[in-house]
Amino acid sequence: MTTALLIIDVQNAILEGEGTPERQPVIDAALNETVGRLQSIQARARAAHIPVILVQHDGGPGDPLARSSKGWALRHEIAPVLGETVVHKTSCDSFFQTDLQEQLAKRSITHLVIGGCQTQFCVDTTARRAVSLGYDVTLLSDGHSTGDMGELTFSQIIAHHNALLRGFNAGGHAIELRRSDEITF
Repeated sequence: MTTALLIIDVQNAILEGEGTPERQPVIDAALNETVGRLQSIQARARAAHIPVILVQHDGGPGDPLARSSKGWALRHEIAPVLGETVVHKTSCDSFFQTDLQEQLAKRSITHLVIGGCQTQFCVDTTARRAVSLGYDVTLLSDGHSTGDMGELTFSQIIAHHNALLRGFNAGGHAIELRRSDEITF
């Protein structure tokens, strides 16, 4: 099994405005903790010469993630180093109309370790699609984040998706969940 680390949409403005004024600081603090864990696993992947692929969402004009805006930039903690691949996308699916599958194929990747933002959108969609395309997936149970959504808090959304995605399978491939400190390369 050849592994790659896939970090999705860890951009400056990814959770901007995703909570009430009272909740936004809590959401931001949780995101910072998640980014710290992603930075740690990214360093371990690099040290083990595991490919690191970053996915960056390109929002339309006026969007907080509008291409080339400050909010669009990848957070400095997980910024790519020379030679690392950045895949640009415009939908929740990191495979849809991108070169992600081509990038994985040329490296003979069969297993993805996935983390990033937002849990219920891009992380969920990409993890499920990866399995359907024939990849085994390890979802970092403490390595993805989101904002509040209506009556649901970010922590409820994360817990729900961790429970929902555990064991998702298709054609002999599946999603397993592991904490970031359990990952060895």
